[in-house]
Amino acid sequence: MSHRPTSAAPHLRRLFELLAAGAPAEELGAVAAEARRAGVDARDLVEVEAATEAALRVRNTLRQHRRRETELTALFDTAGDLAALRDLDAVLRSIVRRARMLLGTDTAYLTLADEEAGDTYMRVTDGSVSELFQNLRLQLGEGLGGLVAQTARPYASPDYRTDGRFLHTGSIDAGVLDEGLVAILGVPLLLGSGSGGQVIGALFAADRTPRTFAPEEVALLCSLADHAAIAIDTARTMADARLALAELAEANAVIREHSAAMQRAAESHDRLTDLVLRGGDVSDVAAAVAGLLKGEVAVHDGSGWPLTATGEHGGGFTDGTERPAGAEVTAGAEGAAGAEKAAALVAAAESSRATAHAVFRDGRWVCAVLAGQELLGCLVLYGRPELDDPDRRLFERSSVVTSLLLLLRRSVAETENRVRGDLITDLLTAPDRDPAGLVARGRRLGIDLDRPHFLLVARTGDAARERLADAAVQYLFGCGGVSAVHEGAAVLLLPCDGTDPGAAARAAAAQLGRLAGVPVTVAGAGPAAGPRAIADAHAEGTRCLRAMHVLGRDGGGACAAELGFVGVLLGDDHDVDGFVAATLGPLLEYDAQRGTQLVRTLRAYFGCGGSLTRAKEELHVHVNTVVQRLDRIHALLGPGWNTPEQTLELQLAVRLHLLSGG
Repeated sequence: MSHRPTSAAPHLRRLFELLAAGAPAEELGAVAAEARRAGVDARDLVEVEAATEAALRVRNTLRQHRRRETELTALFDTAGDLAALRDLDAVLRSIVRRARMLLGTDTAYLTLADEEAGDTYMRVTDGSVSELFQNLRLQLGEGLGGLVAQTARPYASPDYRTDGRFLHTGSIDAGVLDEGLVAILGVPLLLGSGSGGQVIGALFAADRTPRTFAPEEVALLCSLADHAAIAIDTARTMADARLALAELAEANAVIREHSAAMQRAAESHDRLTDLVLRGGDVSDVAAAVAGLLKGEVAVHDGSGWPLTATGEHGGGFTDGTERPAGAEVTAGAEGAAGAEKAAALVAAAESSRATAHAVFRDGRWVCAVLAGQELLGCLVLYGRPELDDPDRRLFERSSVVTSLLLLLRRSVAETENRVRGDLITDLLTAPDRDPAGLVARGRRLGIDLDRPHFLLVARTGDAARERLADAAVQYLFGCGGVSAVHEGAAVLLLPCDGTDPGAAARAAAAQLGRLAGVPVTVAGAGPAAGPRAIADAHAEGTRCLRAMHVLGRDGGGACAAELGFVGVLLGDDHDVDGFVAATLGPLLEYDAQRGTQLVRTLRAYFGCGGSLTRAKEELHVHVNTVVQRLDRIHALLGPGWNTPEQTLELQLAVRLHLLSGG
């Protein structure tokens, strides 16, 4: 019986099934062998073999399509990461990881160029296990990576260790050996195209076994490198944009701040200029500055004493009025505290003058008020511990306006004082020539000569005479007084303030000494009203001043009545009763109340030359009685009653008492 050949159809169907199932190439190749064993006709067997070859080609095409699809998906995902770029390192790590996955290599890494160092360094690695390799740096032209960076072309090596195309160095070979790499593919990261492209780094894929990289693998790695270059360039652009925006915002803030400062400066300039043009005073400037700086402002003179203030500061002068003459000199702890505060302000003003800026001292800002290098005073700001630069400059500019006003006021005062000084000179040299005319001139100058005035005569050394004249003008400023230089001494005429001429002289001596910087001796006289009385008061003050010098009381202040019997001799009114009462008052009162004879005993004691025996005989009493009376005198007059100086005054007072009928 004859054998019938097997049909080829089942084997052809088998090829389609395997192809549809994505079977490997060896299974497809086994179909032709199965057909041959099955006894397929030779002509049909040729068809089966041809169909097998076609199936293998289809399989390879499908495999390439699937691979291309995977690559495109990876590139699409990379593009998506790039579009949503927020973290450059994360995008670069993703690109390197996909390069390793798509090429199926053991490791992948990316290097970037360091423009300052002139080499390249590792930025991202995936699959690396060597710390030495991860910290490699490659000079341009060294190794495969250095050649890629230098030539901007891709390079591949199936076995880098034995490849002689590259410049091997000890550090690079050591890193490659430590990582165990053999086959390496590197492609450039290019910005731009053509000859003008810039290499900013390189992307690598490497195996630890020999391998030949296919052209399509090189193309794929180049595509990923392009994405990496775009990501880096985009990140740099965004960083530059953020930096530019930050700088723009900072510049805008500076411009706004400068504009606001300029606006405030213009506003303050307008306000202060308007004050000057309207004839404003220092108190007006202080109020304007306080309003601009939202604080409290005080103005002090060159000695640290207050001129005006807007709030609770300024040493007690808080109502905007000017400092009256002698107001600085107070007794006790209050006066010491005021002097200490004034000294602290002067020290702060000196620091401000040295630095040419306002200084912060003791919780307040102090700015010197200068005319050239002369310290006219200081401007003090309270309630603003933090003062930014614009406000500080505004505060400093305010001190300039204050100095202009103080100079203007001083100039006006000096001019007025010179005119008034001529009046004082005429008063002292010819008071009887035209008394009514002198009074009328005084009224035109704002001085009512018919009102009671104190007259002070002040003197210091010849070297400081000009300073004393200036100090007298400053001292009397704002109090309605007037000064002039007459016969080498400063003469001050000031309205009576309820005190006595001695107190006025002591206050003037203290303040004039501070203003002039040298001890000043002042003699006081008055009250005096009218040209003749004022001239007589000047004569008495001049005599008192000479007596103070003889008595060694230079640098102080006193009036004739305070110099004892010398004052009686010097004074124009020769107040004998007042001298007797001041000297013997306690004894006279004791005798009047108790019917004793202490004054008679004292007269007898002095008349007998201090002899107790002769005194008891003249008084017709026992010597013990004389001793007891002298003890009582000692108790009433004090322990210094029998000193030579006091004895002289007591004897004169006893003699005057006797002559007056006592």
